[in-house]
Formats: sequence, structure tokens, C-alpha cells
Amino acid sequence: MPAAKAGEGKVTVFAAASMKNALDAVNKACATEVGEEAAISYASSSALAKQIENGAPADVFVSADLDWMKYLHDKNLVKADTEKKLLGNAIVLVAPADTARDVTLEKGFDLAGLIGDGRLAIGEVKSVPAGKYGKEALESLGIWSSVEGRLAQAENVRAALKLVATGEAAAGIVYATDAVAEPGVKVIGTFPADSHKPIVYPIAQTTDSRDSQTAAWLKCAESEKARPLYEAQGFTVLGETQ
Repeated sequence: MPAAKAGEGKVTVFAAASMKNALDAVNKACATEVGEEAAISYASSSALAKQIENGAPADVFVSADLDWMKYLHDKNLVKADTEKKLLGNAIVLVAPADTARDVTLEKGFDLAGLIGDGRLAIGEVKSVPAGKYGKEALESLGIWSSVEGRLAQAENVRAALKLVATGEAAAGIVYATDAVAEPGVKVIGTFPADSHKPIVYPIAQTTDSRDSQTAAWLKCAESEKARPLYEAQGFTVLGETQ
């Protein structure tokens, strides 16, 4: 017997933590077409993919990178014909709003000097997509070794954002969309797009999805109706919406 659905009769969505503000708005807007709002669980893409692998009842998975979608694809845990590259994003350097000063993120930038005795908040660099992108960018700019021992690694990008907003970290690497959602931080620099792999958020229906409204929710989440809600939070909508 399958496990009880997390949303008890609702479409259940597992989504990257960085999507919360945008996807909450999309979910509310789509409720009229689907019949009700989906139940959405937010966490790091890595944690959610592992939960799905271990049998957690989800109808839809939205990852903050292609790697974790491929992880589930390779295990036949998502329906290949529903996979779509939905959104794009950027990574930025943020600091507490009351101490922030703009910088230029370029090769040899003195990030260690900027954080001083503090810490650099970042998603866990081995598993959290924002952390992986951040490490790749720092390596590309030749400054990873100068801050590697000064990291405050967080379980997801929103947790890293909170460390900066509360002043527990001197700076942090988060998505541009996260900075929009948190008034306690200010973007002080944007990492060059060519310093890391393109940031792509794929979406797909899970193989074990049983909710009859999943297809309707997916269609709405990928539609023109959803586009301005994603864009309002700083996401780039990839390809053609339906």
C-alpha cells in the first residue's frame, strides 16, 4: 500500500527552498483551475530528491539544478515526458543591509578581506545547488582557497540567507531571487554568468504520482498565467510557457 499523501488528497509538490515566494503565489493563482491549492514542501533539492527516492509521497518535483532532476530521472522516479526546464536564476553576494557596500566580483577579488573576522554563508557546497554554484564561481574567480575555511554552510539557500539577514554571517552567496525576498540583506555584487554553470530549475511529475489533478497543476505552473509571478521574484522564465 502506498504511504498516505502528505497533502491528504491534494497535489503534493516538493520544491527547492529558493522557490517559496514565487511558487506560493503561483499555487494560489492556480487554485481556481486545479480546484484547490497544492501542498508544497520546501527544502534543499538534494534533501527532497533523497526523500522521493526513499518513498516520500510527492506528485511534482522542482529542483534548483539539473543534477538532482537527473538523479531521479536515472532512477525512473520522474516521468521523462513531463520534465521541463522551467526557470533561470543568478547567484549574488549579499551582506546585511545596514553594512552593505557595492563590490565588483572579478578574478582575485578580496572576499576574505570583505568578510574580515566573519563568515561567508553558503548552501552546503557538496549537495545544495546554490552552494555548488557558489563554489564553482569562487573557484572560477580564483578566490575559493581564501575563504574555504571561513564558510558557514547551511542546509538550504534560505537558511544561508537568514544567517546574513540576522548578522550571523558577514556576507553570503544566494540566488538573486532570495535577495528580493529578504529586506534584511542587500545585493553587493552579482557573480559573472560565465563563472558557473547556467542556473536552471527543472520541473517534472513523479512516477508514483497518484493525484488526478497533478497534470492540471503542472500545466498551470508552466503557463502564461504563472510567468509574471515568477518574474516578479526575479526568475527568468525559460522557453515558451504553455
